[in-house]
Amino acid sequence: MNEDAAQDKPKPVPLSRDARRVLGVLVEKAKTTPDSYPLSVSGLISGSNQKSNRSPQLQLDEDDVLTALDELKQVGAAREIQGSGRVTKYRHAAYEWLDVDSPGAAIMTELLLRGPQTLGEIRTRASRMYALDDLNVTQQIVEQLIEKDLVEPLTPPGRGQTFSHKLYPPEERQYLEAKLEKQAAAAPSKSAPTKPSTTAVDALIARLETVNERIDALEKRLDELES
Repeated sequence: MNEDAAQDKPKPVPLSRDARRVLGVLVEKAKTTPDSYPLSVSGLISGSNQKSNRSPQLQLDEDDVLTALDELKQVGAAREIQGSGRVTKYRHAAYEWLDVDSPGAAIMTELLLRGPQTLGEIRTRASRMYALDDLNVTQQIVEQLIEKDLVEPLTPPGRGQTFSHKLYPPEERQYLEAKLEKQAAAAPSKSAPTKPSTTAVDALIARLETVNERIDALEKRLDELES
């Protein structure tokens, strides 16, 4: 790519909540249900509001989705095409807009659809779109996204470290920081006088990860039924 082309290439910018959801749905459905992709407005409404693989739960209507699509088209993250039967459909341009490959797109999509997550959660959930062999592979991809200024750690390094995308507008980013600070301040008051052993903590975390995996499996089945 020459210098002029690189300068003309759209760069990622903060997106509204609805635009982030719609972009996430476009990438997700292209990966998980390619036969129904590109998506119509109706398909985007259904995908944005589905109960599984989404946080927070939203209730977007046609106007909300069309406004989000206008925002995505304006920044170069989505395109409008003519579908069969004269139905207008939409496809994402996330790979070019974010400058990511398939594993990077899968992780960004999960962060867009569910918000901040740990490496374990990212690996489990993004693997439905791109197989991530283990946590080391997941961490390598996350670090690449951090270098691209697309992802950032929200909590200190260590077990349970949380990561987020960097497409939040400033006001939402401030709210996220305040929420994390509140959680951190409340954490010491909930601790017991006697610290549990490392073995007990590891066992508890392992149990929680198992529960999360089962929940994600159930959500995947619900997603398949809703698609």
